[in-house]
Amino acid sequence: MATTVPSLDNLVDNYLQCCTAEGKSKKTIEWYEANLRRFSRFLKREHPGSTVSNIGPPEARKFILHLQNDVRRWETNPFVNDTKGLSPHTILGYARAIKAFWSWLLDEGYILENSMARLKCPRVPRKIIPTFSPEQIQRLLGLFDPGTLNGFRNYVIILLFLDTGIRLSELVNLRLEDIDFGQSCLLVTGKGNKERVVPFGSQVRRALRRYLSMDRPEPESPQVSQFFLSRQGFPLKPNMVRSMISRTGRRANVSGVRCSPHTFRHTFAKQYLLNGGDVFSLQRILGHTSLEVVKLYVNLTSLDLAGQHRKFSPVDTMSLSAVRPRRKHTITRGFANSTRLF
Repeated sequence: MATTVPSLDNLVDNYLQCCTAEGKSKKTIEWYEANLRRFSRFLKREHPGSTVSNIGPPEARKFILHLQNDVRRWETNPFVNDTKGLSPHTILGYARAIKAFWSWLLDEGYILENSMARLKCPRVPRKIIPTFSPEQIQRLLGLFDPGTLNGFRNYVIILLFLDTGIRLSELVNLRLEDIDFGQSCLLVTGKGNKERVVPFGSQVRRALRRYLSMDRPEPESPQVSQFFLSRQGFPLKPNMVRSMISRTGRRANVSGVRCSPHTFRHTFAKQYLLNGGDVFSLQRILGHTSLEVVKLYVNLTSLDLAGQHRKFSPVDTMSLSAVRPRRKHTITRGFANSTRLF
């Protein structure tokens, strides 16, 4: 008796339940669901009656072409008039979600062969992401009034972003007990609920201590344990920090770079390497399991590379004898008075 293959929507439901049971973060699960549901709607429209057994790379490629040519970025928002298409990174995310889902189907025994293993993900152009210059950072920090509660708090937030490279979500969720002033490090919870230890410097330690002892408001309730609070004692929301940085960037006339929390993460990664840090410790600080992801944060210009070479040139840092100018030899036509080495 032939077994009935569950519908794609039912299999997606099972996959999301599996992701939840494995402890994947809520955002990750929502990302998988949005991408796979869209693929399912496309298949129902373009390939009605198909099952996971007869869906393969050709159908996935048609879907990718549909995303590239027909879908607009803000099509579901009636208040945004934007005709731009989806970004290459977004389309790459759809392809990765499909490949991960089909791998799960094989592991769970719903299919006998993972045909999507042959699906090649679309290439994403690598762009140099501009980072803040030291002058721009000075202008940003100079706009905060350290004599006010919010002014000094925002000053400390910028310093912490610059010195640790933590994400916005990690900053707003940082708790008082997560800060070890003795060891000068933070315990942060990153993507996938993974904890890691992130160090910070002496200037940030002093700023954090002052905020805690003099400027941090009384929490609104005993249940509030977040370190950074609003003036009323409530935990900061991500949008509050985004808006603060965006407003400060406009006031400081910062141009040529996006004023956002994630730009500080890129700036930290670049400056960490330029100051002599190594890529492996940077990988651990940023909380990435792959060096390939770290490379996306680090884009050194030719001037940066030249400066690094001047600091770490293997020959210049060795105690080698000076290179003497070569004596000019006179070579006669008959080679009688010359010695040639080969």
